[in-house]
Amino acid sequence: MAETAVCLGTFTAVKTLWEVRIHKINEELQKEKEFRQRLLLVWEERAALAKLKEKVINEGGRAILRIEEEEWKTLPSCLLKLIHLQEWQLHRTSLQKIPQFIGRFQSLVVLDLSRNLIESVPKEIGQLTSLQELLLSYNRIKSVPKEISNCISLERLELAVNRSICDLPPQLSDLKKLSHIDLCMNQFTTIPSALLNMPHLEWLDMGGNKLQELPDKIDRMKNLHTLWLQRNEINCLPETICNMKNLSTLVLSNNKLKDIPACMKDMTNLRFVNFRDNPLELEVTLPLCEDTEEEEQQEMFGIDFMHMYIQESLKKTGNLESCTSGPPPIINPN
Repeated sequence: MAETAVCLGTFTAVKTLWEVRIHKINEELQKEKEFRQRLLLVWEERAALAKLKEKVINEGGRAILRIEEEEWKTLPSCLLKLIHLQEWQLHRTSLQKIPQFIGRFQSLVVLDLSRNLIESVPKEIGQLTSLQELLLSYNRIKSVPKEISNCISLERLELAVNRSICDLPPQLSDLKKLSHIDLCMNQFTTIPSALLNMPHLEWLDMGGNKLQELPDKIDRMKNLHTLWLQRNEINCLPETICNMKNLSTLVLSNNKLKDIPACMKDMTNLRFVNFRDNPLELEVTLPLCEDTEEEEQQEMFGIDFMHMYIQESLKKTGNLESCTSGPPPIINPN
């Protein structure tokens, strides 16, 4: 019995010794594996940084990161080594997300990430107080964060063809320098209140949405000179549109308009309009021009058509006098 106990004790001691040794060996192997992984990561970051540096150009006095049609689904943290960048131009890179460290790039003036696979915009983007252009068209963005309203230098915002955006945060109206907005090909059913409270807005594209009408307060965008509303479901125009004295371009093709407000004859700054492909109640044909070149320049559903339509509409309602007292039809020189 004693011999058996001694044997068992010896076996247990040897087993414990081997277990300790195996544990130490495993620990050393794990440490070596982690070291190799860290080393590999360092080399990968160095290689990525070197590759990024090759994409930096100086143009117009700006340091620009320009990447076209290369696979960059994510951006490595080593990009922070290029904190001096003033412009990003990353197109067709399959980029899936904007890194949260974007807010560290305080020198950014232009952030152009069009034609990628981005699904959201991080709130850290609001830290870019020098940013003048934010171009995120042709992505998969579903909503716009209110933090963009902290980009106090922003002048141009493009969110076209994201196909899911349906509203804008009201805080965007705080952007006093924002003059150009492209929201075409999304899911807007009305013009957001944020836009109506932007008196400095000059250029707006909301074509290819689901707008059914324009708000009566549309004239609050008093500095707007270009308005694109093609391919919507608009069935009538508010009389207040006639108060938009600076409007020079108005595109309403492919809507559901049945009439043109008579007051639009007094919008003397209008230089280009398009009412093509609307179910207008009156059939109006412009008179033939003797000059072939002039006839080619004449837009069938343009400014001359609009004035002729209003004139015919007023004839029909017996208000021709109010029509003839207005300005004569304008021939579009372009």
